[in-house]
Amino acid sequence: MKKFTFKGVLDGLRSSVTQQQRNDQEIVETLRTENFQVAKTFRHGFPYQPTAIAFDPIQRLLAIGTKTGSLRILGRFGVDCPVYHEGDVAVIQIAFLINEGALITATSDDSVHLWNFRQKRPDLVHSLQFQRERITCIFLPLQSKWLYVGSERGNIHVVNIESFQLSGYVINWNKAIEVSRKTHPGPVVHLSDNPLDSSKLLIGFESGQLVLWDLKLKTAEMRWQSTEPLKSVGWFYDGKQFMTSHTDGTLQTWNIRQPGKCVATQQPHSRNKDGKPDNCKPIQKVEWKAARSGETFIIFCGGLTYDKAGRSPSITIVQGKATTVLEMEHNVIDFITLCESPYASEIPEPYAVVVVLQKDLVVIDLLTPGFPCFESPHPMDIHECPVTCCTYLADSPSDLIPAFYSVGSRSGKRSGLSDKEWPLAGGEWTTPPCSYSEIIITGHADGSIKFWDASCGTLQVLYKVKTSKVFERPQSRSQDGDEDPFAVQLLSLCPESRKLCVAGTAGYVILFKFKKQESTSETIVLDIPIVYETCDETEISPEADFSMRGSLSKMESTDAKIYGADCSTPVKVRPGMHKKPPGFQAILVCITAAPITALSINSSYGLMAYGTESGAIVVDIVRRMCILNVATPDLYGGADPYQRVPKSPKRTQPPDSSDTDRCRSPSIDQGLEADESISGNTSPHEDATIDETRRKKFNIKKQLSRVDLKLKFQPRTSNSKRSCSVFYTEKDSGPEESPTTSLSPDEEIPVIKEQECLPIVAVELDDEATTPIGASEPAVRPSDLALFEDRPPIPPPRNKKDSALGANQKRDNRLLSVPNIKYYNQRPPGQGFSPFGRKKNKLDSSFSRSRSSSMSSLETINSEAIQCIAFADSYTKKSETSTFPTLWLGTSLGSVLTVMLNIPSTDIRLSQSVAVGPFGSQFRLKGPILTMSFLDCNGALIPYTFESWKDESKDKQRPSSRTNSNSRMSPPGSVIGEINCDRQFVVIVSEKQAIVAALPSYNVVYKQQITEDGFVVKAEIISLKDSVCLVCYVSNGHIVAYSLPSLRLLLDTDFLPLGDLIRIARTFSFSNHGHGLYLCSPTEVQKFTLSAEFCSSLNEMVGELFLPHDMPEPPKESFFKGLFGGGARSLDREELFGESSGKPSRTVAKHIPGIAGLDQNATKACNEVSRAHQMVVERGEKLSQLEDRTARMMTEAETFQSSAHSLMLKYKDKKWYQI
Repeated sequence: MKKFTFKGVLDGLRSSVTQQQRNDQEIVETLRTENFQVAKTFRHGFPYQPTAIAFDPIQRLLAIGTKTGSLRILGRFGVDCPVYHEGDVAVIQIAFLINEGALITATSDDSVHLWNFRQKRPDLVHSLQFQRERITCIFLPLQSKWLYVGSERGNIHVVNIESFQLSGYVINWNKAIEVSRKTHPGPVVHLSDNPLDSSKLLIGFESGQLVLWDLKLKTAEMRWQSTEPLKSVGWFYDGKQFMTSHTDGTLQTWNIRQPGKCVATQQPHSRNKDGKPDNCKPIQKVEWKAARSGETFIIFCGGLTYDKAGRSPSITIVQGKATTVLEMEHNVIDFITLCESPYASEIPEPYAVVVVLQKDLVVIDLLTPGFPCFESPHPMDIHECPVTCCTYLADSPSDLIPAFYSVGSRSGKRSGLSDKEWPLAGGEWTTPPCSYSEIIITGHADGSIKFWDASCGTLQVLYKVKTSKVFERPQSRSQDGDEDPFAVQLLSLCPESRKLCVAGTAGYVILFKFKKQESTSETIVLDIPIVYETCDETEISPEADFSMRGSLSKMESTDAKIYGADCSTPVKVRPGMHKKPPGFQAILVCITAAPITALSINSSYGLMAYGTESGAIVVDIVRRMCILNVATPDLYGGADPYQRVPKSPKRTQPPDSSDTDRCRSPSIDQGLEADESISGNTSPHEDATIDETRRKKFNIKKQLSRVDLKLKFQPRTSNSKRSCSVFYTEKDSGPEESPTTSLSPDEEIPVIKEQECLPIVAVELDDEATTPIGASEPAVRPSDLALFEDRPPIPPPRNKKDSALGANQKRDNRLLSVPNIKYYNQRPPGQGFSPFGRKKNKLDSSFSRSRSSSMSSLETINSEAIQCIAFADSYTKKSETSTFPTLWLGTSLGSVLTVMLNIPSTDIRLSQSVAVGPFGSQFRLKGPILTMSFLDCNGALIPYTFESWKDESKDKQRPSSRTNSNSRMSPPGSVIGEINCDRQFVVIVSEKQAIVAALPSYNVVYKQQITEDGFVVKAEIISLKDSVCLVCYVSNGHIVAYSLPSLRLLLDTDFLPLGDLIRIARTFSFSNHGHGLYLCSPTEVQKFTLSAEFCSSLNEMVGELFLPHDMPEPPKESFFKGLFGGGARSLDREELFGESSGKPSRTVAKHIPGIAGLDQNATKACNEVSRAHQMVVERGEKLSQLEDRTARMMTEAETFQSSAHSLMLKYKDKKWYQI
């Protein structure tokens, strides 16, 4: 029989009662430190500040060296490999090891380097640094392992490129010149061997001294002296004559059989005036080539006359007797002629000329009449106009790139280009599999916007938009370094709806809509000023104890700074109807005449928002009207924590003064202005019944600057009434014509009168502005507050006696259980004000300001810019149980403000505008706000809502589809069960710190100090490996990554020193999948990745540089040339420069082993270890054999012993005669 116990009865009761299901759920963060690896991936654009070029005629690869020490190897499309020297050293010359997969560079630190590019990523094999002489030029003969190095002292050294050791063979300058010469010939500027006799080395000195050196006899065979300094030398293929260029613009021809003087002198671009030739510029380089047809090509750069100032740089091609001058847009750095044969003794047969300009790469077709240029497959025109901003979209919609390409290809191919294929066809590249597309958008100083396809490690231009065509041409261009008024400052693209917002430096915002077909329409213009009055800093007085509020006060005050009111617009929109080509077509222009600091668009809401240095503007892009235009101080409501710049007390008049405005308190002005603003809709009796104390506590909002929908801003007259900010919403006056209908120039959009609008009065926040709004829990708060037309709403009851312990206990009872939630006490307001335009001053100044919000603080605020804008379906109050469309604004003082949006339904969206609800301060951080994003209760990134794009030419009747899956995150349910539930996270990042707050409780659950001494340049919340994280680029050059929502540090690595702050800050971008990019130079874009998975597959996306090719057959000597010694002569350089030449001086150069040398040393060490290990193994085997033999002998001994013992026992008792 079972025994009953009291414990068993209790257990049975517990099991019979249904346990309440626990709603807490832990957020699993899947990202780990091993998922991150920072690496530079691809570099696109033109090499910045090029200095040298070289060409491999067999591999058909071009190498370009730069002043900063970088090296770019270019081939066919997709073959573009960057190489970097250590340190900031300029590449002065490059030499290919023809068809051997290697090249040699000479740098400005007097070093020569050997690079191996037989693999996808070139490696540095050897380096040799000269200690006592400066390198001026190098020369490597074809299929030779001996490199000639010329120095500034005039000496020539020989280096073995296999071992990178100096040879004992040295050509000293004093032995090369004539004995009778008493001056130094200067640095060596040219080295080359005779095409027919490799034992003869031609040495050119800067002074014009030319020496043909016999390497075997170690003596000068021939000497020449020109009258002008030498610039370059070019051999003719027959080896009997060569041509030199000089500083006076002359070309001189020399014959090796005629010493002393030149055969011919010509000055191609000189003209005789009054019997005297014109002075010409130096000819920097000359090449003398021949074709099989018998024609000769003399190609040189420079040599033009000085008669016209600022004449364009040029390349001159003399083909036979015809001379062609090709003008270039930039200075010519270097050029090289591409020939079919790599052998100098064979007819070269030139087919193209590669010209490296200061800011461009040009390849000229020599086989087509007119010498057209080849179309380059590499993007060399990113910097065609300086890049001012950049946006990077990884994982963009798959149909976006074809759409951009289709409209971009209609613009037509550039005329005057060669029909032949790109001659630099080296390497091999296959399209790697890529599951997502990447788009780069660049804004430029001339107002143009370029869209680039950056997928699969390549870069191709898709489409170009010129925003300047929207405006009339200015009367005078900007001078004295002023920024172009059309320069693109900010970009915001909604990829799904294909709507683009562009902000220019002149204070305008253009809204573009993508259309596949050409259209004719008028661009609507909205003049939207933000009027906010502040005083000069010189008028601040310590006795001032009031805070000035935003108002539309009288504008004739001479001591005030007016933001946007008196700004004369430097641009004017073209009026009337205009044809607009396919692509992005301008439909709306908003002119604020103030610098735009933030920009965002939400196609699902039909809203565009942008911020300035003094306020925020929200525009309804569906009805094309402004719905919010407010100064930043007005966004705080009545909880402004800052002391604004007051008017000087020295100008204050007594109360009985005639100028009563000067003695009023701003709070009194607000009350009076409120009465005046609503007097048109209320009776005097109703005005008198408004309680004075209630008006002080719940003052109505400042009046918004009304927008004149007649497309013209009319300034306020001086006798206008003072009024405060009011939110205006239209009365329901029935359906109205769609704003998308084309308007004739004579038509006017009806203006909304003040009497036709209903003021919506907003509740002013009571909570401290320095802490989250959810720091104290309300006891009872109705979900619906009645709004009256004539007076403020009744304030809801609040329980202000909750202790901090009670508040913390309530946090633990929420739906979302967040691991390691920390509680933070209320703190005073954050510090710092650093607008984007002043970031460059932060490197030299510490981040500090008074954290006191007291009115008696001596520090005051002049302006507060809107730095960050985010649309989201979120919560604005703690009592809300469902999300609503909201606008979140981050300011330059670290405040986060929210605005509630009431979006009409789709069926009445065209006839009813968006209503703007109450707003106020929610969070305060240290430093300007950089980014804001929203996570759901599982820690996943909440995607933004959008309106899908439709082709209007095909789907005119079909309404646009909108995504609304995220409009309501939580389904409506029991308020009691959900009133204390957190269903969202908001991640807010400033230049100093990051926080994660739970919504709708507005409790800060995580907080991270990103940097103390520096500041965050760029921050973004990105997706990586089906998770999200926060990545930041800090001013100390580090990239840091944090998990979300816990803000756990995942990555902190040194990446990029902060050099040009403005350029990097404007172009540094993070995107999904851990991708990012920045403008590493004014002409180049550098991509990078944070993903370890992408780094592992990166090698598959890089093109092959080296492909095995057979060398062509050398030219065959004819019978008579061989008989009479007229053919090419070989030289045994090993015998001349090898060990028989002696040992070089140890102080001339120092060998620095590269990766190959380190690998060799490591291989030697491994071999020694392996040898020792082998010896130990062999010794062990021998010992094992000895042990086996010893054991066998012992066994045999034991067997012998037992046999002997048995034999002894057998014969022990027997007599001898018995045996």
